[in-house]
Amino acid sequence: MRTVSAELATGTPPARPDEAGLAEIERLLDKVRDQLGVEVAWISTVGSDALTVWAATGATRAMNLELGDRDLIGSFCTRILAGTLPDIVHDARRHPVTRDLEVTRELRIGSYAGVPWRSPDGLTTGLLCCASQHPDPSLDQRSVQYLTLIADLLADHMGGPLALQRHSVATARRAVQAVLEARDVRMVFQPIVRLRDRATVGYEALARFDPGAFAGPDRAFAAASLCGLGVPLELLAVRQALERLPDLPGHLGLAVNLSAEALLEAEVLDTLLAHASPRLTIEVTEHTQVGDYPSLTGALDSLRRAGIRLSVDDAGAGYASLQHILQLRPDLIKLDISLVRDVDTDVVKAALARSLNDFAGQIGASLIAEGIETAGELDRLTGIGIEYGQGYHLARPGKLP
Repeated sequence: MRTVSAELATGTPPARPDEAGLAEIERLLDKVRDQLGVEVAWISTVGSDALTVWAATGATRAMNLELGDRDLIGSFCTRILAGTLPDIVHDARRHPVTRDLEVTRELRIGSYAGVPWRSPDGLTTGLLCCASQHPDPSLDQRSVQYLTLIADLLADHMGGPLALQRHSVATARRAVQAVLEARDVRMVFQPIVRLRDRATVGYEALARFDPGAFAGPDRAFAAASLCGLGVPLELLAVRQALERLPDLPGHLGLAVNLSAEALLEAEVLDTLLAHASPRLTIEVTEHTQVGDYPSLTGALDSLRRAGIRLSVDDAGAGYASLQHILQLRPDLIKLDISLVRDVDTDVVKAALARSLNDFAGQIGASLIAEGIETAGELDRLTGIGIEYGQGYHLARPGKLP
């Protein structure tokens, strides 16, 4: 049984629940372990660029579960909140999303379940999670319902961490607002290549930020989402990218990234329609879950009627990306980097890539393989018949030629 004692990176001691609250948190975590038969249970808050584990009970030493700050980007939690990972993973070492994650090996996760917990005003503040070192097919929707019940109870005792999370939100808002006011987003462009002849057919626009403000673009967008400025930051990046569209030769296309949330905003749609052309592709990212597919498809239909093409990211990475494909019927499908990595030596990945390529062809879409980093991967993907690709082996993001 462990409780948090680490200081934050700023040196300020984290606000903790009082002793009575902490004891109740641990008691509820023990009930999760007893009820679901799992080895560890823990509760965290999600900040602008990190999650903080506040309390954990069970086999924490055996599973290397330390309290304090952890990387937000590489976590199961981020993927659950984004909808790219289900709330139950029966076998983490076989699941296509989690088997290649460093955290799966680091924490020796064999099975996992997690649900969000919310502040009194209804905002998602963190996650209640549990895990075991072995696969566990017994975890089911009743397990999720039980976790959700306990999460509601735990929220009543997380006053200290909640205050810290609110401080994190305020810090994130100041940093993102400074970027928005200064329009301090720099765009780089990564070529999209036709694999059979290595010809560049277009570019994907990628946002970059002052490293003094954000360690990377993922952290900038995570901070913006946390403080309610996600859509304005996405819109700024898209406008910066679209300014360069006239600089591209007429036979080359431009892909820009937008979340489902942003695509439901009138200002975003107006901006895209002002630059409508078959040369423009919208790549739907998965920063947030899609709760209203009919509204999203309606918004996308207006763009497609204007000639704009649609791409769906992370195919093969999880349930959410497949739902995107089924619901949105994209023109382009991007094969997730986890399936591209080592595809030349992993027969299972090669078989799945081939199947997805055949599927794309049957629905009139093209497949783009992301993250090609070796000659072997490139040769295997070309042999499979995948039409397009991106990756450091082909070209790194940079300035337009």
